[in-house]
Amino acid sequence: MQKENLNSLYKVIDNYITPKVLVRKNRHKTWKYGYNKESDLVVISKNGTVGEVVCISGLHIGLPITPKLEATTKNYWYKHDYPKELNRINSIFQWNEMPREFKDKWIEYIETEFDKREQGHWFINDNHPTYITGAHYIYLQWTKIDVGSADYREANRIFFIYWEACKADKRCFGMIYLKIRRSGFSFMGSSEAVNTATMARDARVGILSKTGSDAKKMFTDKVVPISQHLPFFFKPIQDGMDKPKTELAYRIPASKITKKNMHEVGNEEMDGLDTTIDWKNTDDNSYDGEVITTCT
Repeated sequence: MQKENLNSLYKVIDNYITPKVLVRKNRHKTWKYGYNKESDLVVISKNGTVGEVVCISGLHIGLPITPKLEATTKNYWYKHDYPKELNRINSIFQWNEMPREFKDKWIEYIETEFDKREQGHWFINDNHPTYITGAHYIYLQWTKIDVGSADYREANRIFFIYWEACKADKRCFGMIYLKIRRSGFSFMGSSEAVNTATMARDARVGILSKTGSDAKKMFTDKVVPISQHLPFFFKPIQDGMDKPKTELAYRIPASKITKKNMHEVGNEEMDGLDTTIDWKNTDDNSYDGEVITTCT
């Protein structure tokens, strides 16, 4: 059964999965991220559960089960302020030099940010529990765009959910997206390029546009500033120039800080992330034969 919805692109599907199967798999948290052939469903949940099933452009996508959310006076998305005390830390090496009391104070905040980046985020929007993917959260919370911070838009939420499904579904070779101007896609794509590159080892992220100069402008005016403005716990050490023109290289990883390793992370020998973001002139053979983690 489908809920009434004037938007034919996006529908919430009731009873798509047999209730008995849904309850059993949620109880044991056995839903795996990716395409589930038995249910003909792309699961983008990373905690082993499936709650709401949505259909976007004919693709059925399983969101994580809705958690219990604390009541808040703000019934909408808002960007949380970055703690001023963390502003003075620019790298994992500075974090290592901080006293234990300082680390104990902020470790839960940092762990929570990693969880939101990896699993997505729930918030109350217009009295409804609303899920956004981790990539969308990074875009809204941590990405600097030409007007400052991005506004929450429902169209973008649907777009990021579909994008996450494309990444999760091994049957997918990519995504075709038709857009209007000033929709924010260049910044969303740049944000995702940086988000992907800062989590991947031995990877390459490539940028193409309608012309080479457009690709270069996206790299220098969007990708590089977004990378520079990430908080220290998400930002790997950058090799080369502060504002590179052709390649952004991450040579040492931004190690995940947790309660268990918060006093040692960064002190161990690091072999490097060895991940790069670059751009190429638009041509039939651009990136031909090369292994690309993602191409924006």
